[in-house]
Amino acid sequence: MWHTSQSMSPAARTSTSSRSTTLRLRVWQRKALDAFLASSSPDFLAVATPGAGKTTFALTAARMTLPNLPGRLVVVAPTKHLKNQWSDAAQRFHLNLVVDWTPGDQVPADAHGVVVTYQQIGSSPEPFFALSQGGFVILDEIHHAGEDRSWGDGVKIAFDGASRRLSLSGTPFRSDTQSIPFVRYAAEEVVPDVEYGYGEAIRDGRVVRPVYFPRFGGHMEWTAPDGAEYSASFDDPLARTQANQRLRAALSLEGDWLPTVLANANDQLSKIRETHTDAGGLVIATDQGHARGISKMLKEQFGAQAVVATSEDPDASNKIAAFALDDTPWVVAVRMISEGVDIPRLRVGVYATTTTTELFFRQAVGRVVRFLPGQGRQKAYMFLPDDFRLRRYGSEIAESRKHSLAKKAKGDGSELDDVDRPTRPEGDQMSLFAVHAATASEVDGSDLLAHDLFADDTAADEFDPLDEDPGLLIDLGQLPSLGVAPQAGIAPSGRPNDRNERERLRRINTDLTKELVDLTGRSHAAVNGELNRRARVAKISEATIVQLNRRARAAEEWLRQENRRRRFNSFT
Repeated sequence: MWHTSQSMSPAARTSTSSRSTTLRLRVWQRKALDAFLASSSPDFLAVATPGAGKTTFALTAARMTLPNLPGRLVVVAPTKHLKNQWSDAAQRFHLNLVVDWTPGDQVPADAHGVVVTYQQIGSSPEPFFALSQGGFVILDEIHHAGEDRSWGDGVKIAFDGASRRLSLSGTPFRSDTQSIPFVRYAAEEVVPDVEYGYGEAIRDGRVVRPVYFPRFGGHMEWTAPDGAEYSASFDDPLARTQANQRLRAALSLEGDWLPTVLANANDQLSKIRETHTDAGGLVIATDQGHARGISKMLKEQFGAQAVVATSEDPDASNKIAAFALDDTPWVVAVRMISEGVDIPRLRVGVYATTTTTELFFRQAVGRVVRFLPGQGRQKAYMFLPDDFRLRRYGSEIAESRKHSLAKKAKGDGSELDDVDRPTRPEGDQMSLFAVHAATASEVDGSDLLAHDLFADDTAADEFDPLDEDPGLLIDLGQLPSLGVAPQAGIAPSGRPNDRNERERLRRINTDLTKELVDLTGRSHAAVNGELNRRARVAKISEATIVQLNRRARAAEEWLRQENRRRRFNSFT
């Protein structure tokens, strides 16, 4: 609760931290930027391995292009968490992006644009057409626009009038044949304008970490939902259904396989934390109950603390953001920490999910590859079940993948990973599956060590290509100024649209409004209307940071007046 006795006004408490104006691009980012700036097409597709710095490239391109465009910047991200991540990253580029904009509202006058999700676009694309007219659109992980027909159609409707559309992807392929908007196809395969793979990043050094894949085999015994009993190791050939059941049995909380793998992963993380003290580990679980069980296992059996973040938890995004900044050893997640989520301190992963698509696997591995300057040699580890599909994906991690419109031929083995969903049976069938035993044995994983595919990874300690080319430095302060068009006669404040500051001021205004409602006996609508009138604000959602400060000061003054009136009345 806000108290009027505090000595500092909201404006006085506003952060005034300075912002860096110098940006240092990697070699691939500068080449991609040159290609983008030289292109006359409204559409540009950049494909780069996770951890390579697609966000930095895209925001640099936007920052250099926006001064010459009449419209705003719109960023489309796959998830709510990534909306916040994009808004925070944009601050470094002096770009002010609003994460909670809704159609029908004006964009605040001190903002350069908005960040939205594909789901928002799919459900209501028309308002975004007017917003993006003549503007710059960044489509993060553009392959998501092919997930749902309404999403793809929505993207085409929403951004047809944009001047520039920059599409990004780390995994530009899908197992379906739904076309992806605003990308070029040749011979039914997507054609990137710029492509930068994991193999290139490893060779360049100090871009991504080399990933090791410790694999664990074992022997599993289970009863299938139809009552049939099975006993098999990961070496035994099985049909798809039984292979999925074998994987589920291995990952079960009831067997010995999972505790064995977690023990090895926790030991590996502990060794890394001897030198990289805040290094973290990620366990990718199958569902919410599985995640909670793994967290309990880590704590009770190994004394390791773990944060649980699942898609069902409304606070999951905040938990992930907090984990990224603290030194908690483990996070256990269900479809929350996948593509795009930036937690550079992650060094160890455990693939404990029954999802077996190549797309999901590559996204999972991408969470542990991001290079951290100042940490010396940085190996990353992804602990795997020795399932034949995951084994193949690990061996091909450095190979490029492209989306194809051609249907896969049946019988070629590709049908084994054609659906991106957990392989657990649904409904009443779930209770009929029973695990009798699951034991683990480590497999020689030297054939899946990604760094062995290229030059010796000691090069990461000895050479930084950025040191060789001073021309990779960009001074953002020397770029043309970014004007923000005044709305409803309101002049831009010139302040950064700091997301946290905006949210803080909105909370202060909410608390002050409640105090006034309690003190005056008026309705919330009446108090809000009066405060908006005094601060010359049409709607809170459209207010600039300066206006939010002014509204809070107006509320403070009103509270002081009411308190003085009450004191006077008490004496008379």
